[in-house]
Amino acid sequence: MIKKVLFLFLIPVLTQAQRVGTNVDRIVAKVDNYYILRSEVETIMQRSKEQDQPVDKCQALESLAVQKLLVAKAEIDSVIVEPDVVENQLDARMGEMIRIYGSEKNIVEQFNKSIESLKSEVRQQVTEQLTAQQMQQTITEGMSVTPAEVKIFMDNIPKDSLPTIPTEVKVAQLVRLAKLTVAQKSELKQRLEDLKLRVEKGESFEELAKEYSEDQGSRTYGGDLGWAKRGQMVPEFEAAAMRLEPNQMSEVVESSFGFHLIQLLEIRGQEYHARHILLRPEYNRLDMTAPTQFLDSLRNFIVTDSVSFSDAVRLHSEDENTKYTGGILQDPSTGSDRMALDLSMEPNLYFTVDTMKVGTVTAPLPYRSADGKTGMRLLYLKDKYAPHQINMKDDYEKIKQFALINKQNTEIDKWFKEAIAEVYIKIDPEYQVCKLFEY
Repeated sequence: MIKKVLFLFLIPVLTQAQRVGTNVDRIVAKVDNYYILRSEVETIMQRSKEQDQPVDKCQALESLAVQKLLVAKAEIDSVIVEPDVVENQLDARMGEMIRIYGSEKNIVEQFNKSIESLKSEVRQQVTEQLTAQQMQQTITEGMSVTPAEVKIFMDNIPKDSLPTIPTEVKVAQLVRLAKLTVAQKSELKQRLEDLKLRVEKGESFEELAKEYSEDQGSRTYGGDLGWAKRGQMVPEFEAAAMRLEPNQMSEVVESSFGFHLIQLLEIRGQEYHARHILLRPEYNRLDMTAPTQFLDSLRNFIVTDSVSFSDAVRLHSEDENTKYTGGILQDPSTGSDRMALDLSMEPNLYFTVDTMKVGTVTAPLPYRSADGKTGMRLLYLKDKYAPHQINMKDDYEKIKQFALINKQNTEIDKWFKEAIAEVYIKIDPEYQVCKLFEY
């Protein structure tokens, strides 16, 4: 059963207990020192149903038990996920929640908890999910498939069982972000300068960072970013930090992440140890007039063939992830530049692209990046692929990915057989009917 449930690791779990703000729940399984709650099982079942991949309670329980087992073994084998990776993923998920619910205020009302309280609860789940993924990657590290293995995999699929590839699209975007006004920049700078003055008068930089910094990855540690090598931080931050003497604070520094007050702690060779207080703009308050007008004008040049969409992206887009690939969006789960045209897409993207014709460009549309920045974007439907039965000619990369996953799952199954013997597992009587980890 394990191969069928591994995909559930990626489902974010916000339980009904969290939603209504109560701690009433029940432990239904224990894997080493990790517990599984009944609400988690029920939420997995509900989420998988919403994604049209329904699972029963045994499959849901096993998916969670698999994750706990991976985490338990990761602890034994010293496989860890860095805190900043956890916080970046947490920020991305909170950004997605803001997109879904419309605002932080709506989230607070929906879950009856503050944003910080909700983040604290979700952080442990994110840590476990990322640790499980890291352990899984460690098990399958370096694995690949040859063209011959891909062909063997394809040949072993019965002809009447070959899946149908749904309608797919290739979509590109051109993004322009809203800019801070002079007044908004001045406000953020002044707040950091006030904090700097407080440190100079004797208050603790560390305690002020814990209270005011908006970098969730370092805030818990008083803004401490640990040791960094040259080139690891954004240029503006590194340049300012490297000009400081130990314990000296910088002037306010602006970067793509926001505004920083930096304090250098130590330096050794090509490495430096610093901490900071980060303040971010309130992106929801930014004026969209300028990016909208810019994109309106640029769109006219594109639709009259004065400039190609890909050239316009290269010259003018402010999304660094797609700027040098012609603006082409990738499926987040596969990395492919062909995305299924269904509800697995971000809803706003799906409902827009579903009505487009190949070769057309939208009017400027609202845009929010994964890290919360806002702006406007143009969407361009570059190509559309009709549903078809999977075949080596049109879908080789997909088949190659399936073959690799199959090979990795075989290796993971071997690993599980050995790992189960090393970890204590206890199941509640209600779930004894579930024969977990059977091969």
